[in-house]
Amino acid sequence: MSLKDKKVVVTGGSRGLGLGLVEALVAHGASVTVVARDADALASVRARLGVATISADATDATAAHRILAQVGPDIVVLNAGATPRMGRIDQISWADFTATWETDVKAGLYWLQAALKVPLKPGSRVLVGSSGAALNGSALSGGYAGAKRMLLIMAKYANGVSEQNGLGIRFQAIVPMQIIGGTGVGEAGANAYARAAGIKTEEYLARFGAPMPPRDFGEKVVSVLDDPKYADGFAFGLKGDTGITMLEGAAA
Repeated sequence: MSLKDKKVVVTGGSRGLGLGLVEALVAHGASVTVVARDADALASVRARLGVATISADATDATAAHRILAQVGPDIVVLNAGATPRMGRIDQISWADFTATWETDVKAGLYWLQAALKVPLKPGSRVLVGSSGAALNGSALSGGYAGAKRMLLIMAKYANGVSEQNGLGIRFQAIVPMQIIGGTGVGEAGANAYARAAGIKTEEYLARFGAPMPPRDFGEKVVSVLDDPKYADGFAFGLKGDTGITMLEGAAA
C-alpha cells in the first residue's frame, strides 16, 4: 500500500533505528507521530522532520491506550526498548538480566493490548521490533535474546486474538539480522563482543557484511509496508547485504 498520508505511530522514534524509520516514513509521505520519553530529542525531530511528537513512557499502559485512541493510526511500529546490560551469564545480576524484559516486553504487551482493545481499525498493521538474537541467542546481553523472542511470540498471539475477534488487524515482526553500529543497542553489543574477541569494534561489525545504517533499515521497513508481497507475512529478516527475507517458523 502507498504510505502517502497514512497515519503512523512509531514508539522510540527519536533516535537510532526508530529515527531512521521515521526519516524514511516522512520521505514516503506518511503522517508520523513519534512517541518517546526524551523531550529534547523529540523537539529536535519535530523541528527537523515536521512530525507530530508525544512525550510518553512506552511502558505506561494508559499512555498506549490514550495515544492509539487519539491518533487512530493505520500503522503502529513498536520500536521502543532498552539498551541491554552486557555481561556473561556468570557475571550478570538479575536486575541487569531482566532490564529488557521490564522495558521491551512490558511496552510490547501494553501496546499490543491497546491495539486489540481500542481497537485499531480493520486493515491496520502493527510492526513489532525484534532481533536476530531472538533466533540465534546473544551470550553477552543477558535476557535480551529471550525478550526479543517473547515479542515474536506475543505478536503471533495478537494475530490469534485479532482473528478470533474479527478485528482485521495484522501483527508482524521486524527482525534485524545483524548488529547495527551507530545505535545504542548496536554499539553496546558490538563493543562487548569485540572486546571479548580481542578485536576492534569496526572489525567485529565487518563480520556481518554490508552495514545497515538506521536510514537503510527504515527504507527496508517501508518496503515491508509498501510492497503487497509482504502484506500477509509474519516475520521479516532485514540485513544490509541480502535485503528482506520472510522468516518461516520464527515463532512457535
